[in-house]
Amino acid sequence: MIRERYINLLIGALLLIVPLLALQLDEPFIITLATKAAILALAGVGLNLALGQGGLVSFGHAAYFGIGGYAMGILASHAQDYAPLMEVPFVIEGTNLMPVIWLVAIVASALAALLIGALSLRTSGVYFIMVTLAFGQMFYYFAISWPAYGGEDGLSIYVRNQFPGVNTLDPIQFFGICFVVLMAVLFLVNRLNKSPFGLALNGAHQNEERALTVGINVYRLRLVAFVISGAITGLAGALFADLNRFVSPTMFSWHTSGEIMVFIILGGVARLFGPVAGAAIYILLEHMLGGISEYWQIYLGLILLFVVLFAKGGIVGGLARREVRHDG
Repeated sequence: MIRERYINLLIGALLLIVPLLALQLDEPFIITLATKAAILALAGVGLNLALGQGGLVSFGHAAYFGIGGYAMGILASHAQDYAPLMEVPFVIEGTNLMPVIWLVAIVASALAALLIGALSLRTSGVYFIMVTLAFGQMFYYFAISWPAYGGEDGLSIYVRNQFPGVNTLDPIQFFGICFVVLMAVLFLVNRLNKSPFGLALNGAHQNEERALTVGINVYRLRLVAFVISGAITGLAGALFADLNRFVSPTMFSWHTSGEIMVFIILGGVARLFGPVAGAAIYILLEHMLGGISEYWQIYLGLILLFVVLFAKGGIVGGLARREVRHDG
């Protein structure tokens, strides 16, 4: 545990130091890459709560990522067009204030996760995977057929949203917002994992029958974890859309769900900083190998294969020299 704690501190420090060095070298693109890594890591932290602690292999978390993105896009587009979002039965205006957008993204994603989780958690195994995938694809095709907000072409936001006291157009300041949000969520997830709720969730993952025997309502426990997981991923979606100032149906795609899962597997399933390490490595490989070949994901696949076969605890687990064991 002590070794892993130092590894976590090192990963967090590197994520912070790289953009600060890039600022000194006048490399704003590197800062943007670090910001993207922080946001995608946040999405991975959300899924890791369901996957790592609860053993819920969700292939539809792109639904919450996309809901968060569209929450930002819809609110910001109405704010930039000075058109109310709704006039009947009462007027609701758009907004470009990040805290308000984040709240809407979290609530909308949590509600969607509550609905999807209430249905999908009645299944298990491959059926659970397919149900979550189906819901994700339903949102994807709905976004494509939604012309009011760009349809297949997506929706552009021409001005970045605002945060009180911060110049969000400055790359390093926007990175600072994303980094602080990531660290705050990691702190909350860590506390949650160590709480009676987290211990019961992990216990139900290890042995569901034993958890039921001692009186734990496993369905309710997993549903709460699934909702929290979706809310965190939705927050990441809002930040990602703000980074790009663009939102499109691809945020709902099953490819996005797969990428988020790759971050976790690379870094380490059930490892607190596993998604952070995985997202950073993914962005680094995309940047370094993407310019060499458009088929750079072949190399990613080889690395992923190596991790799955020889380092099941992921990069963080391999460095810590211990592995989280899952029974069943």
